[in-house]
Parts: sequence; structure tokens; C-alpha cells
Amino acid sequence: MHARSNTAETSAAAQPLDAERQAEVERIVAAHTNVVAPLMPVLQAVQAALGYIPRAAIPQVARGLNLTRAEVYGVVTFYHHFRTEPTGRHIVAICQAEACQAMGSAALTAHAKRSLGVDYHEVTRDGVFSLEPVYCLGNCACTPSIMVDANVHARVTPERFDEIIDELRAAAR
Repeated sequence: MHARSNTAETSAAAQPLDAERQAEVERIVAAHTNVVAPLMPVLQAVQAALGYIPRAAIPQVARGLNLTRAEVYGVVTFYHHFRTEPTGRHIVAICQAEACQAMGSAALTAHAKRSLGVDYHEVTRDGVFSLEPVYCLGNCACTPSIMVDANVHARVTPERFDEIIDELRAAAR
């Protein structure tokens, strides 16, 4: 598979924050100081601003909210929505719920992994796509379904998957 390295030594998420990102995290924490239970909104805002929650931001968030690093890290790693690694420009999520499985999502998943050259939770070599599992898109009548960014696609065949990916690759050029 052709993914970015997930090792702590080479991971972008493990690198120190540059001054611009550090300032952004500080701004986000400061904007939430008067919020009751600010940790979730802060983490959501950091991820929205940076695309993921760098490990180097965890101590900064902890200090700013007067929490331990363990408390912040525990929340980040408990919720699957939070990412500690950079993602591709487009996140492709394939439904793995029972209805989609019954209608061929396993074969679609295998095709997607081959087509993109990655496994789940990895980024394509060109940085354009991340592949993720999702457990129900609420589109059970039109399975198998995928979601690319915020757009749900129904009755996706391997051929339709390739068309969607090709359109996005062309737009990324």
C-alpha cells in the first residue's frame, strides 16, 4: 500500500507546531475560555482549522483549559471523529453497516483499496484521498453507499466509484 508513514518519528502529527498553527490553537482556546465544558468545542475547532489535531497541540490545549494532557488525549482518541494524522484533501468513507454489507460493500471496499492503493485510515501517495470506514450513512434503501467529504453517493458500483474518484482527481489538478 502507498500511504504516508504512520510512525511517530516521521509523522507530521508528531512534529512541533509551527508558529502560525500554534497561534491558531491559542486563538481557539482563548475563544472558548468562557464556555462551559470547552474541551469538545476546542478540539472540534482545532480540527476544523488544521484538518486534524496534531499531537503537539494536545499539551497546548491542556494548559489553556487547565486539564491534564491525559484528559485531552483521552477525549481525542476516544471519539473516532477526531484525527491525529493529516488526511487527504478528500475523505472517502465506505459504509460498513449491515444493509450495505448485504448489498456488496465488502467487494466495493476491496475495489476501493486496490484502486486508491491504500487501506483504511491511510492517505494516497498524492495526498488527494483518505479512505475511512463509516458505520451507517442513513441511506439503507440505496446501498452500497459512500460519502466523499459531505456528499453521499448511493448504489455505488466499482465502476461508479472509479468515476467519482476520477472526477475528483481531475478537479485536483
